[in-house]
Amino acid sequence: MEDDEYPSEPTLLYAQLDHNMIGESIFKELGNQLLYRWPWNERQAYALLELWEGQQGPDRWSELEYVIRDGKFEVVYIYPDEIRPGENLTERRERSLRRHFGDKPIVYPPWDEDDGLVYDM
Repeated sequence: MEDDEYPSEPTLLYAQLDHNMIGESIFKELGNQLLYRWPWNERQAYALLELWEGQQGPDRWSELEYVIRDGKFEVVYIYPDEIRPGENLTERRERSLRRHFGDKPIVYPPWDEDDGLVYDM
């Protein structure tokens, strides 16, 4: 999880996976705030999906927390039966951020209008 613009530690990768789908979020702790970073390595998503697909049956996890801190990493797997009914991904991700980094504001980059979805009708 190399990022040339910001230090690699501490960092949280939060990912949700399902069949042919991955949603990944990367957050960096910068003092008194957390900075959201766009995933910069396309291979990372495919590696996570391959890891998820390698798990078969009822023991397959659905979300993952990968934390890098103090030269070490920690992985937490979240299984479907651990997800509260009606709770959305944003709520679970924010709870994970608070658990690992405390109650700090999250800074998101400005939305680039050129990156928006365009549909030809």
